Amino acid sequence: MSEKTSFTPNSNSESDGANHNSGFDKFFKITQRGSSVKQELVAGLTTFLAMVYSVIVVPNMLGDAGFNQGAVFIATCLVAAFGSLVMGLWARLPMAIGCAISLTAFTAFSLVLGQGVSVPVALGAVFLMGVVFTIITVTGIRQWILSNLPFGVAHGTGIGIGLFLLLIAANGVGLVVKNPEAGLPVALGHFTSFPVIMSVVGLAAIIGLEKRKVPGGILIVIIAISILGLIFDPNVVYKGLFAMPEFGGKDSLFGKLDIMGALSPIVIPSVLALVTTAIFDATGTIRAVAGQANLLDKDGQIIDGGKALTSDSMTSILAGFVGGAPAAVYIESAAGTAAGGKTGLTATVVGVLFLLMLFLSPVSYLVPSYATAPALMYVGLLMLGNVTKLDMSDSVDALSGLICAVFIVLTCNIVTGIMLGFGSLVIGRVISGEWKKLNVGTVIIAIVLVAFYAGGWAI
Repeated sequence: MSEKTSFTPNSNSESDGANHNSGFDKFFKITQRGSSVKQELVAGLTTFLAMVYSVIVVPNMLGDAGFNQGAVFIATCLVAAFGSLVMGLWARLPMAIGCAISLTAFTAFSLVLGQGVSVPVALGAVFLMGVVFTIITVTGIRQWILSNLPFGVAHGTGIGIGLFLLLIAANGVGLVVKNPEAGLPVALGHFTSFPVIMSVVGLAAIIGLEKRKVPGGILIVIIAISILGLIFDPNVVYKGLFAMPEFGGKDSLFGKLDIMGALSPIVIPSVLALVTTAIFDATGTIRAVAGQANLLDKDGQIIDGGKALTSDSMTSILAGFVGGAPAAVYIESAAGTAAGGKTGLTATVVGVLFLLMLFLSPVSYLVPSYATAPALMYVGLLMLGNVTKLDMSDSVDALSGLICAVFIVLTCNIVTGIMLGFGSLVIGRVISGEWKKLNVGTVIIAIVLVAFYAGGWAI
């Protein structure tokens, strides 16, 4: 894939003392991509703070299904550390990897609690999913899917993920809640509650700081709100800084997977559902984050996209071995790219911080959801800018992209939006008499996705 791009060197890159001719700078292509070491470090810390909640959410979810929470905490940190380091040092892109929340929920509530499979068999399923996922990636099938994303659907995915981020963040702090009354499914939450006030004020502060081009504006807001939470919110409690993890013992999940059990006819359909969902969910996320970070080549393809796609699939193999959930690039990576991250140094910082988190687990409780919600909402708003990239003169393509975007947020599922976008595009092209604009790849992907949903295999 072409390495050529149109990055403009950042005028601030001189000021942080980085040697533009150093091996470090050349390895990460910091100057080439118009960034600086300081900018990348800030972006890495921002991404980490935006996704550190995973070390609480993932163990809680899997804990409800009978996994040992302490063992899952260690696995979650290791998965995020390994995946992000691979992405940073090998693919050299600013995207962080961790245990995917949606796939974690499927593993816990559908596979274990729903189908009654044991924890070892569930881990075996995660491992097999990672193997199949990697085979599909290294054989070029994922790259083929990426290259056959229609222009409108590609940008629609970015718009939809932006809307999805807004909904996730707003719901997480109680700004938008499930409507208990008859009518539309959502309603305004408790607007005067502390988390909501902090989130709204924080979002406005980020907008102001970014307008003034204050370095690390997003990170400043996250830290400031965390401090206010520690002072005024009784739910934010200092529990210390250091805690020694327990890697061994009878509760450890290292190597406890049952691969043969996962090969049973009962479990295999779930493995395939995990693979299919991961292919389109993770691939769409990678494309959206890369686009938001301006890391696309002249043909609109992700720079070093093959390595990026392989990084998350390989990480899922590790997840099954250490006792975690399937891995994927985190949408929250966009918080780091919004903070200026353009290189693999951003992801490398995230990976190192998750390794440290193994020994600093109490710190995760000092960053409440309303501290990171403003960053996610800000990123969501930025990603809505993809609307301007839609070509309304090609209404079938553009409106299919908007269908993709809208249904990502209405169904809270990226794959569902992509499926409806592809289906609308194919049907729209045929009925409008523009069937010659379709390529075989787009039609095949549309048929596979529709069949996946019609067969009831969708997660």
